[in-house]
Amino acid sequence: MSDGALGFLGLCLPSILSIVDPLAAVPVFVTLVAKDPRPEQRRTALRAVLTMAIVLTIFAAAGNAIFHFFGITVPAFKIAGGVLLFSMALEMMRATPSAVRTKPEEQTEAETKEDVGIVPLGIPLLSGPGAIATAMVWAARAKGPTQNAALYGSILVVAVITLVVLLSATPLLARLGKTGINITTRIMGLILAATAAQFLLDGWREAHL
Repeated sequence: MSDGALGFLGLCLPSILSIVDPLAAVPVFVTLVAKDPRPEQRRTALRAVLTMAIVLTIFAAAGNAIFHFFGITVPAFKIAGGVLLFSMALEMMRATPSAVRTKPEEQTEAETKEDVGIVPLGIPLLSGPGAIATAMVWAARAKGPTQNAALYGSILVVAVITLVVLLSATPLLARLGKTGINITTRIMGLILAATAAQFLLDGWREAHL
């Protein structure tokens, strides 16, 4: 992988990881699968992660076509995405659940479903509007096949990290506790806020070129 691709990987990986924020999904995951046997919990985690990876990959690959279809310019989408991510980052830094990711009534409804891996865990908890917007903006910024490969590699790495976190959800929740998860979420929120600010600056600058 070239230096340009490695540099791009170093940019998009932290922002995608911070918006997916697998640790924030741990309490919801544990609540939804608490009554399931261990093998079923593992299958649910795998389905959730696969759903997230497929959704983000599809939107990253189809981003430019979507922009063209709706007549949206990339700078406009960067500004809109930056505003959305910044609002989510503020909620993360307050350690409050984001209504953009999932609502309480959706979680309550999910507790009665037989399969929660795809909805609500995969969508919208792990791959909600913020994660989709992030993947699409980075796809628009990617120059050439090596940077595109770096973006897809970032999604894959985040998927692996998320799978490991979900498979270890119960011991992680017991060890970190709600306080530990909130501290990590606040740090991720700070990283996400910086990413949002960069998207806004890029969009504003490109709109005036």
